[in-house]
Amino acid sequence: MKFLEKLKTKDTEFCVIGLGYVGLPLAVEVAKVGIKVTGIEVDKEKVKKINKGINYIGDVKDEELKAAVDKGLISATTDFSVIKKMDVVSICVPTPLNKLKDPDMSFITSALDEIEKYMHKDLVIILESTTYPGTTREFMLPRLERSGLKCGKDFYLAFSPERVDPGNPVYLTKNTPKVLGGITAACTKHSIAIYDQIFDEMVPVSSAEAAEMAKLLENTFRMINIGWVNELAIMCDRLGVDAWEVIDAAATKPFGFMKFYPGPGLGGHCIPIDPHYLSWKMKTLNYKTKFIDLAAEVNTSMPEYVVHTLMDGMNMQKKPLNGSSVMLIGMAYKNDIDDLRESPAFDVYNLLESRGATVCYHDPYCPKFEHFETMVESVPLTAELLRSLDAVVITTAHKNIDYQFVVDHANLVIDSRNATKDLKNIEGKVLRMGGGRTMDY
Repeated sequence: MKFLEKLKTKDTEFCVIGLGYVGLPLAVEVAKVGIKVTGIEVDKEKVKKINKGINYIGDVKDEELKAAVDKGLISATTDFSVIKKMDVVSICVPTPLNKLKDPDMSFITSALDEIEKYMHKDLVIILESTTYPGTTREFMLPRLERSGLKCGKDFYLAFSPERVDPGNPVYLTKNTPKVLGGITAACTKHSIAIYDQIFDEMVPVSSAEAAEMAKLLENTFRMINIGWVNELAIMCDRLGVDAWEVIDAAATKPFGFMKFYPGPGLGGHCIPIDPHYLSWKMKTLNYKTKFIDLAAEVNTSMPEYVVHTLMDGMNMQKKPLNGSSVMLIGMAYKNDIDDLRESPAFDVYNLLESRGATVCYHDPYCPKFEHFETMVESVPLTAELLRSLDAVVITTAHKNIDYQFVVDHANLVIDSRNATKDLKNIEGKVLRMGGGRTMDY
């Protein structure tokens, strides 16, 4: 049987490197179509959990993972030598930024180091980790061809960006259209042969660079538009206009407008990070990405603006921030998930502490987090505690929070997510960021 035909059967051996927010959902979808998948993960505890059928990713259904493990369709290991018997390797490792906001390629480099050891003829390698345009061709290809194998003839290399939206109940791994671009036409053809069985819709593009750029366009588009509505919130506060009302009114236009909402800053792995990959790449080509830089400046300033809004509210009550007690509601970067990556709530938390406030938090999805090598735990949301606090700041609008209860018992509420918009008895108690800064005192 020719290799291309084998990829269209259930006899394919599939490997996922990195079993996190991207890799584990992918592994489960591969297993669901009857293809055996081996996950490689450096975290030994995650390997143990997977092999016991224990799930740790919110977007994966517990019963689906357990069923796949019980059927022998999913297993996990720390041993990269399994690549020797694989037909397909999908790389789903983190791609963070370093302190200078330059790409940290160490995880991809580590994966390549291991793949190089076990490269073999007819191996399909697909990078899913978001990165800068040119990574697949300029960074990965030369290293893989050191094996003596020729790309497009002896092995196949492509880029297919992950499009995970944590907590999205509608668009999941399987039904989100999958962009893919190979180094050669043969690379695209072989990669699609396997992925076409897993995803509902494939979107082939002409090159790996086009696929890389498409992913960066998606998230840079969101980052820039969020930066604009964040600045809109600041302007509306100064104008005494409700930004949330303005946005909803503009959104009634049936064409030419897409609704974005302001907030305390950007969070998650993609939107705060991916545009900087493009910005970094363009710096190497002597080009300054003005929109990205300006939006980043606005978005990174929003935690400070939330704190200033709190200070304004406390000043109206003739209270100093220094020595006050403040609760943050929500530490996750978005509502109804447990994902803490790059959450702006951390910045708000740290800014409040640096100004002398005593800070606690409540988040039903995130029971604890590490803060300067100390574990901080979520506190219960009780009437007694709320009354004892000087202020509450809503940093994440989880839907299972009773915000009327919060308003009824808190002394002051700073709402950075418009969670209190339709509540009763908010006069004199609530400052909504972007709400025009109106309080009745």
